[in-house]
Amino acid sequence: MINVTVWNEYRHEIEDQEVREMYPEGIHNVVASFIKENGSEVRTATLDEENHGLTDEVLQNTDVLVWWGHKAHDEVNDEIVDKVHERVLDGMGLIVLHSAHFSKIFKKLMGTTCDLKWREADEKERMWVVNPAHPITEGIGEYIELEREEMYGEHFDIPAPDELIFTSWFEGGEVFRSGCTFYRGNGKIFYFRPGHETYPTYYNKEVQRVIQNGVKWAAPANRPRPIYGNASPLEQISND
Repeated sequence: MINVTVWNEYRHEIEDQEVREMYPEGIHNVVASFIKENGSEVRTATLDEENHGLTDEVLQNTDVLVWWGHKAHDEVNDEIVDKVHERVLDGMGLIVLHSAHFSKIFKKLMGTTCDLKWREADEKERMWVVNPAHPITEGIGEYIELEREEMYGEHFDIPAPDELIFTSWFEGGEVFRSGCTFYRGNGKIFYFRPGHETYPTYYNKEVQRVIQNGVKWAAPANRPRPIYGNASPLEQISND
């Protein structure tokens, strides 16, 4: 059983009629519903809850944290970001969705601006599988095609991914590294690009499958964090 927490700002759905019609129960509840189909234990948390819903108890009992944010990155408390960061280093998995590339936690883990080009023009996205042996691509064909999505374009200011899983082409001509994995400490991170709030992307079965696979992949290994600092020798050191 993987314990998953799905975090969402939950602002667009409240403030924007178009988004509310697309995701009336919030993006977090849609994502949580299809992750539950894999047998995971899933809770949700949102920005305006106390501690953003990410109390010490919640974080300690979360194997994988799924994060969606867009318009209120700066409102996330730095103390909570530091706690999430520490949990990732301890082994908690992190799935970063769409515009959460600009979240405080992702930028802290990447150490870069995480900036990019973008455009809203109702254009087609074709997201190619470039690492077909990776478990995140299980059950996915050569590509995922989305008829309407927001464009993200290179250069994407992130470190070179440890693994590149998907590369997108957009109708306007741009390309983008849309599925990237990173290892930080004991933790595994998966950035997955699609999911603009005005499009029905999270109802797409292939997108759902990728996120389900990502949760399985990011689940922590059962091992302690490495020990650092001054170390006693394992063998006797000869002074001859």
